[in-house]
Amino acid sequence: FLLKTFVKSSVNGYIESSFVQPGQYVHRGAKLFILKTKEAHNLGNTISRMDSTFHFSGRILIRASDSGYITTLNYHSGDYVADGEQLAVISNLKSFAFLLELPYDLKSCLASNKQILLKLSDGTTLNGRATSTMPSVDPVSQTLSVVIKVNTNKQIPENLIARVILVKKMKKNAVSLSKEAILTNETQSQFWIMKMINNTTAVKVPVKIGMQTNDRVEILSPALSPNDRIILTGNYGLPDTAKVIVSHGAI
Repeated sequence: FLLKTFVKSSVNGYIESSFVQPGQYVHRGAKLFILKTKEAHNLGNTISRMDSTFHFSGRILIRASDSGYITTLNYHSGDYVADGEQLAVISNLKSFAFLLELPYDLKSCLASNKQILLKLSDGTTLNGRATSTMPSVDPVSQTLSVVIKVNTNKQIPENLIARVILVKKMKKNAVSLSKEAILTNETQSQFWIMKMINNTTAVKVPVKIGMQTNDRVEILSPALSPNDRIILTGNYGLPDTAKVIVSHGAI
């Protein structure tokens, strides 16, 4: 929550009543606490007995100055508080955002990522957009904090870590294969695939690779067609022009 309202005591006294609990949502103007000054606590009954027409209560009502969730509650009924002491913290729901810790050398990626995809640990996917960046970087990690607003009505707890997917490069009509289909030597200087030329024979086809994602690899050459059959499993260590048996449509 980027915007938080700190509810503070305006007098020295006791909390006579508390109307909130941690995690509770409160509206602007809602009753939060009733404070009773220490003078009223000590002298109120005495003054009332001396003059019943003098209504001396010493009670002060504290209301919420903003709408949001009570994320911190420091005191409860009966506690003594000093003037200016923090009683609670209200987190503004509309100010909720994710802070992306972006390496500074990737700052240029923000221009091409107006819409940002976020993945939560429970598998939920959220759409967000970068609204602003902080004017400083972390001195140790050299990362830049980017404010990402998400479009969701779901309540998301504070301090939740999400994974952000940024597009660094994009190419249309690219031919790609699953990473399992790509084989390489020990120095990763040569790459090849095992391609079926008939129902029982697989040949070694050298390939030139391009862009890579977590599970896909772009094939720059040779040209492949959707009808080509490429071995995905059991291809490691196969020699050129190998006899294979296809089982369960694994290709």
